[in-house]
Parts: sequence; structure tokens; C-alpha cells
Amino acid sequence: MVAPLSYYLILSAVLFTIGALGVLVRKNPLVMFMSIELMLNAGNLAFVTYAYGFGAVGGQVIAFFVMTMAAAEVVVGLAIISSIFRIRANVDVDEVSTLKG
Repeated sequence: MVAPLSYYLILSAVLFTIGALGVLVRKNPLVMFMSIELMLNAGNLAFVTYAYGFGAVGGQVIAFFVMTMAAAEVVVGLAIISSIFRIRANVDVDEVSTLKG
């Protein structure tokens, strides 16, 4: 027995909302990156759900490219965070935004 597609879309919307709230509320960059990953995975769930519902492969291909982009984003983001942590002992988003120049 397969659950209706609307359940998957509701789950995707809930996960996206949790990720958006995590980005807006938290100040820790690692938690913000995890929240962005949660938002990307929610989008992937929606793409795959629509692909399954319409019998197309395009949504699964898009989800694969989004996962590839998310992996690259994590590598670059963690490299930036680790380099900032080497310079400063504190990694706070508000303090990092003052590093202009």
C-alpha cells in the first residue's frame, strides 16, 4: 500500500519550513548549513514525488543535480568556516559579516 502523493508533498513542505526557520533563527553557521541541506532535501522530495506522480524521469534527474550541488556547497562552506575558525576562535555569523575588506 502506497501513501498518497499529497502526504509526501506535505512532508516536503514541513521539512522546508523547518529548514527555513533554522536558517532564520540560528546564528551558528554549521546549523545554518544543515538547515539549508534540509531545505534542499525537501525540494528533492517534492521533485521525486512529482516525477513519480506524472511518470516522468525529469524530477529524479533534477534531484540528482541538486544533491550534487548540495555536496559542493557543503565542501565550500565547511572550508570557509574552518578557515574563519583558524583565524578566530569564535564562528558567529554576525561577526563574520563584519569581515569586509
